[in-house]
Amino acid sequence: MQKLHSKIIAALTVLLLPGIALAGEMNTGDTAWILTATALVLFMTIPGLSLFYGGLVRSKNVLSILMQCFAITCMASIVWVIFGYSVALNGGAHPGNFLGTFDKAFLAGVNGHSLTGTIPETLWIMFQMTFAIITPALIVGGFAERMKFSAMMLFSTAWLILVYLPTCYWVWGGGWLAQRGFIDFAGGSVVHINAGVAALVAALYLGKRKGFPRVAMPPHNMTMTVTGAGMLWVGWFGFNAGSAVAAGQSAAMAMLVTHISAAAGALTWMTIEWMKFKKPSVLGIVTGMVAGLGTITPASGSVGPMGALIIGVSAGVVCFYSTQFIKRVAHIDDSLDVFPVHGVGGILGTFVVGILAYTLGGNGVVATGQTVSDAITHQLGVQAMGIAATFIWSGVLSWVILKVVDMMVGVRVTEDQEREGLDINQHEEVGYNL
Repeated sequence: MQKLHSKIIAALTVLLLPGIALAGEMNTGDTAWILTATALVLFMTIPGLSLFYGGLVRSKNVLSILMQCFAITCMASIVWVIFGYSVALNGGAHPGNFLGTFDKAFLAGVNGHSLTGTIPETLWIMFQMTFAIITPALIVGGFAERMKFSAMMLFSTAWLILVYLPTCYWVWGGGWLAQRGFIDFAGGSVVHINAGVAALVAALYLGKRKGFPRVAMPPHNMTMTVTGAGMLWVGWFGFNAGSAVAAGQSAAMAMLVTHISAAAGALTWMTIEWMKFKKPSVLGIVTGMVAGLGTITPASGSVGPMGALIIGVSAGVVCFYSTQFIKRVAHIDDSLDVFPVHGVGGILGTFVVGILAYTLGGNGVVATGQTVSDAITHQLGVQAMGIAATFIWSGVLSWVILKVVDMMVGVRVTEDQEREGLDINQHEEVGYNL
């Protein structure tokens, strides 16, 4: 009789309160939202990032960029299924270790009934897979127009395994940074600092494109770039709001602050260009938008609307001048500005969340007996530790991987191949038949 009463109560709960899931039960609202968010994040890579990057390079290299993003999507998906998910997000019997376990290699034990929170575990696997896809794809912009396709595949695969999976576990898998209270809601360190530093290292290792910085290398198709930028903006809602892993207030706030930061970053970058160069550029406004998105990413689950406005404006200013310094002063040929936009933006957002989470409507929790200033000081120390660890890990290992790949197959195309373009000599195809 007691069991019957329990079943009746559970049934009434589901009927009368459909938005509330019982412990250990799937919530259809959460599941529907994360299904949508997963599609949005994959939409960011193919076609979003592909078109954004593709339009920025010269016409003779457009297919090489599209091919690299597409191939990385396929490679990362298979690595994730074989052991990536298990190693990055499965603490197993040893929580807090440097790396997860292989208990769920080949998705062992995963079936249609297993849950992660209130969503199917299969959906959680797929959602996190899209993050593993876009992170190495971002790095492509650092060595665009001069790396061999074979070298790109070897580097991206090794980098995903040796750099991305450990840092993902540190932050989101219950690792040592998570245990210290490190805040990275959707990938400031795991995605943006990681990829930005790797792109900088790759740009330095491969050296400049022939003619840089003397020869102008303008984007060949800004229409393509703006189309891709629009897809990135829309897709980023899945990136950030989806990281709430529920259809609730946290997701709603993450979506709002993401949009505010993107708009503020775009307008700030555009305004600076307008003042300095007398004309606002389309490239500037879309780059500022990406800077705003990348910078709000780690903070999107912790700050309020006014905090997001500050982050967006700061991103526009800091990332603009970082780009100018990298290109015009340091003469580093980070082809598509991955480090000054994603790397610097990720560092900025990951650090300032230590302040804005506790001010201007942020949701940071001050412990009993602790002042707000004490909480901020402590959190800034944790954030700085996480930034430094990610920077060093990605920087050192990216260099080592490039060195090994260089010894195996060589990383850079010849001068003649670079002059001819990667589309024809790496893929025997051309982007345009006009």
